[in-house]
Amino acid sequence: MAQDFLVARDVSYRYAARRGVQAPEVLSNFEVALTEGEFFCLLGPSGCGKTTVLNLMAGFLPPTSGTITLAGQPIVGPGIDRTVVFQSDDALFTWLRTIDNVAFGLRMRGLPAERRHAIAREYLHLVHLDGQENKYPNELSGGMKQRVQIARVLATDPKILLMDEPFGALDAQTRSRLQDELVEIWRKTNKTIVFITHDIAEAILLADRIGVMTKGPGSRLGVIIPVDLPRPRRRGHPGFGEMWEHLNAIIEGEEGDET
Repeated sequence: MAQDFLVARDVSYRYAARRGVQAPEVLSNFEVALTEGEFFCLLGPSGCGKTTVLNLMAGFLPPTSGTITLAGQPIVGPGIDRTVVFQSDDALFTWLRTIDNVAFGLRMRGLPAERRHAIAREYLHLVHLDGQENKYPNELSGGMKQRVQIARVLATDPKILLMDEPFGALDAQTRSRLQDELVEIWRKTNKTIVFITHDIAEAILLADRIGVMTKGPGSRLGVIIPVDLPRPRRRGHPGFGEMWEHLNAIIEGEEGDET
């Protein structure tokens, strides 16, 4: 039986008080347990705190209460065992070539140029960017930039990838292609992935399980839905529409609940 790998227990978070007024809780009693190698999508109504959850897992924010552990170790700040892929391509260094962007984390670890560039080329090949090594970010398309981000985080061999709507700003065709490529990469690397999205169809296409958050303030994980559809998945497959309708009803119930 698979053991829990990333575990959040009774996690709450609120922003600091301003002018003596206490801010409402963003998260309240958030709990989840993921297994190693799982592809987990976090879904929910706008403003429910999905990105806050990701920032807590990354160690960018400390929980107000509760604990988050990875492989049994408490998360108390950013670490090389966790890497983040952002929606924006601002995370890329505009003055560095593609290969040096991918190798940046390895450079920070002190690897010599020859070794880190060899590793970077391996991951550029994995994300289908062979031949793009010497281009700068402003010479790449939006999809290519996201591939560079993915290659960069994989090159450092983290335990878990945290992805904050990484395809949200892309056109539909590029987004669909990158969804397929991400599943391919996940299957080849067996990395644990936590993927934030507003898109129900995207979550169904990607996830082993989908966690649906309640609306804020004081959001929590309301329900976890396993995705039992065979891979590779397509929107026209039997069961896809039924699952979409089920998830949409849950989210619409959250958005429409004003009590």
